[in-house]
Amino acid sequence: MDTEELGMPTIFEIMKEKPDITYTEANKVLEDLKLKKEAGACITSGMKRDRKATDKMKNRPLTDTMDEIAYHELKNENKRLKKLVDEKERRVKELDNSLAIALEINEKHQRYNGKLQTQLTEVEEDNKKLAHQVEDLKLNGVRKAGF
Repeated sequence: MDTEELGMPTIFEIMKEKPDITYTEANKVLEDLKLKKEAGACITSGMKRDRKATDKMKNRPLTDTMDEIAYHELKNENKRLKKLVDEKERRVKELDNSLAIALEINEKHQRYNGKLQTQLTEVEEDNKKLAHQVEDLKLNGVRKAGF
């Protein structure tokens, strides 16, 4: 692109403005001006792009934006709560299973203790009978001896 098309001075115009600089220095000044102009164009186009996005956001009602934010926050909270509920339900199932096992073991122990109690009662009765028989044998031995 020509410097005139960019609206920039020529090297001759730069040297005319600053007569004590060399051609090379004037060329550097011209290059610097071109870079600034191009950078400015990039910045300007970026600013225009940002401005368009900002205008779109401005045209959008604030309540819609706030509603969307609240919606997403609630949606995330809902997901978190669902995970928490699922975890609690899993834990309740584990505890129910443990309780069922414990109740089954308790029932077996009660039956076994019942059998042991029955056997103990029988042994005590047998022990009393044997004690009477031993007593009778002693008495019979004493009688035979003549007492």
